[in-house]
Amino acid sequence: MPTRRHFLAGSAAAVGLTALPAAPEARAAADEPRAETAAEASPNLVVILADDLGYGDLGAYGQKLITTPRIDRLAAEGLRFTDAYSTAAVCAPSRCSLLTGLHTGHSAVRANPNGAPGALKAGDTTFAEVLRARGYRTAVIGKWGFGPEEGDQPSHPNARGFEEFYGYIDHGHAHEYYPQYLWHNGAKEAIAANANGAKGAYAPQLIEQRALDFIGAHAAEPFLLFLTPTVPHAPSDIPDVGAYASRTWTQQNKGHAAQITSFDTLVGKVTDRLRALGIAENTVVLVTSDNGPHEEGGVNPDLFDANGPLRGYKRNLYEGGIRVPLIAWSPGRIGAGTSDRPTPLTDVLPTLAELGGAPAPTDIDGLSAAPLLAASAPAARHNHLYWYRDERGVTSRANTQDGGRATWLAEAVRKDRWKAVRFAPVRDHALPDAQWQVELYDLASDLGEQRNVADANPSVVTGLVALMRSSWADAYVRKPFGVRAQVQDPALPGQPFTVTGTLANGSGRPWGRALLALQAPAGWQVQATTPAGRDPLPAGAALAVTWRVTPPATAAPGTRWPLTVSGTAEATSGPVRYSATERIVTVPPAPTADAYLSDLAWVSAANGWGPVERDRSNGRKEAGDGTPISFGGVTYPKGLGVHAPSEIVYHLGGSADRFTALVGMDDFSTDQSATGATKASVRGDGKVLFTTGKLTGAGGPVPVDLDVRGVKLLHLVVEDANASTAFDHTSWALARVTVR
Repeated sequence: MPTRRHFLAGSAAAVGLTALPAAPEARAAADEPRAETAAEASPNLVVILADDLGYGDLGAYGQKLITTPRIDRLAAEGLRFTDAYSTAAVCAPSRCSLLTGLHTGHSAVRANPNGAPGALKAGDTTFAEVLRARGYRTAVIGKWGFGPEEGDQPSHPNARGFEEFYGYIDHGHAHEYYPQYLWHNGAKEAIAANANGAKGAYAPQLIEQRALDFIGAHAAEPFLLFLTPTVPHAPSDIPDVGAYASRTWTQQNKGHAAQITSFDTLVGKVTDRLRALGIAENTVVLVTSDNGPHEEGGVNPDLFDANGPLRGYKRNLYEGGIRVPLIAWSPGRIGAGTSDRPTPLTDVLPTLAELGGAPAPTDIDGLSAAPLLAASAPAARHNHLYWYRDERGVTSRANTQDGGRATWLAEAVRKDRWKAVRFAPVRDHALPDAQWQVELYDLASDLGEQRNVADANPSVVTGLVALMRSSWADAYVRKPFGVRAQVQDPALPGQPFTVTGTLANGSGRPWGRALLALQAPAGWQVQATTPAGRDPLPAGAALAVTWRVTPPATAAPGTRWPLTVSGTAEATSGPVRYSATERIVTVPPAPTADAYLSDLAWVSAANGWGPVERDRSNGRKEAGDGTPISFGGVTYPKGLGVHAPSEIVYHLGGSADRFTALVGMDDFSTDQSATGATKASVRGDGKVLFTTGKLTGAGGPVPVDLDVRGVKLLHLVVEDANASTAFDHTSWALARVTVR
């Protein structure tokens, strides 16, 4: 099996960097083999994330009815955190924060999906991207939970640092325990045993096997495994309830208990595989959950005392909704003990980075707990912890705990012993503080949050509310980190266009010998027009390189081509290598006669949810002639259905004369809800040619009639207009170009 040094040297050739000076670790691959010292040995990293596992659901945290012997053993042998926190009370924002190190006042995904799924953005650096730069092999196996459900887009795991992905992309799809398909990297893999509603293959078992296979395949090189099974999320499906069959509980409660025990068994199999391969001592395992216990599907969390001594459940910002188990285990590295350090899961990214010797972004909210794991020094403590909730789902117990305010906007902050929770009666974070309902609890004397002491401590309330305000940003602008690629012009066969790559040192220390290179398809000409290196690259600075790229005249039109920008540098802890791939389409031929856009091949199509509709599939398929579009009960043919935010680009090549269309919120969206609102625009070669005001179902469609003479690329853009992408289905009807 290849060693870590072999991997780094091999990856340079794979991305076309053989002409660059080799990094020291790559040069070492050509030297005589030598023993790797302890200082050089980077630990393998395994993060195992349960779905809706409560603070009290494990024996190590007081569970009496459900057996979890394997995790309990890890808790006894490793470090058990008593004050660990998920970063949200529901899964999508919690997982986003875990991956990116940003709390929910700053993160890209701050709520569970309501219509369009939440998505990570190109600037959202994940812990996988951080570790992969240091040569780690990376995988996420199980639930990803961010959309869109497509294989080639910025929010896909492969685009966010995970070279291996198996499981569910979409949040909703992950609720199926017997799915008809799972994703493997960018492609769906059909599960024949589950076809036509059959239950022949249990997804958690498929996920388990892929995880064990990944560990075995990469045992000789540093790896990062993010293992995210969907248990014990509802429904309580499981092939066999096992030891709970004779209990007098409901079938849902039996299934739920069996799911938790199956999670325990999975964790045990992972650690058994690590021991069998002789790498347990060089592996750090973290076991945790994304939020508090659920009550969906007939499960009774009170039967199991799933939140232990805490108040609240999934969806609550009380402790029971956000305080979670966290166990860190590594024989010989992490000693047995407990920690009461308030530790949010935002700390996972900087902790893994420090363990793996990788630079981390400085604009994150997490703090490294690596010194605490090694017992080498006290880990830095947070000044305060912050949570935000924008949840529309309601469950009875959670709603009762919230005093009937489960769907209200809410936020919370903990500072030392004090915990404040507040609720806004309307969905407006800018609501004046006096209109929020604020509660205060002293966790040192009232862990169960039973006594609201806000009236007796007005100065404490004022201070904590100020922390809430300071923790929130309407739009959190990230500092650049790693490599980004930007294609500035269309790709016409035989014609040059421009590519710009940047290597940004978003860490806190300077890098040396920063270099950028571009790999293009075979036969394409690439010429750098600016210097490709910088030494040193100061902290906070970026190296930008521009290339003139020319595809061959024979390049097939309508084809997606990869362009990979790779950057290398010498960080304090060793060489780093980042890469980003953009796919550029050699444009299809320009129209030679009048045509509806639904009959033309587009250059690109980005859509907020599902593919652009050209048929009657409402976002589930791409096919055929333009879908009929209905506005106010009047149906128009030849439409393009989209969901904000969206952008469709067509190649006109300067041959068209006029573009006409109707654009608006169609009846499909309006029939679901009257709350949708979007704004549409038409752009030609980057210039705005037309824009609407706010579009709503009640306002009807807006006619478009534009002179597009000389326009090479026509962009149809739809944006959200009310800070909510739910019910923002919008359509371009009768979209047509005429040719001179």
